[in-house]
Amino acid sequence: MNVVLRVGLVLLLALPLGSCGPSIDLSEALQVETVAGGWLDAGTVYGKKKLVPAVSVRLTNRSDRTLPVLQVNALFRRAGDAEEWGSAFLMAVGSEGLSPRQSTKTLALKSQLGYTSEESPPDMLHNSRFVDARVDLFARYGSSRWVPIGAYPIARQLLAR
Repeated sequence: MNVVLRVGLVLLLALPLGSCGPSIDLSEALQVETVAGGWLDAGTVYGKKKLVPAVSVRLTNRSDRTLPVLQVNALFRRAGDAEEWGSAFLMAVGSEGLSPRQSTKTLALKSQLGYTSEESPPDMLHNSRFVDARVDLFARYGSSRWVPIGAYPIARQLLAR
């Protein structure tokens, strides 16, 4: 094998090693800001009005490294219930990444499941059978694993569209 080919092969094999660095703990690196939750009027389904839980957040990168391909997953649960009720997934930041000390735009996540009723949305919130909800937020960057970044109650209030 000639010298140029050997050097090229060594450099090619070393490239993945140079890009590997210590992983970032997102539970420490991401600060969840501007959490606002409530119930969103999701229109009419089969002649009934529908409300779904929703949350808006901004995330700030507190680490000293750029977080590429940042994703957020929201799991909505009824209060007192461990089972997932609904979910929402967003690509918070693409391949350009979230730079250190930078924040995402406001991210709006809403469940696809909720309550339906013939009552008006305000009356639905005051119904004696209405069960409150909460949201568990998870994030990951690149191909890292999902990490919990917060759990928040969903306020019993209507959100503006």
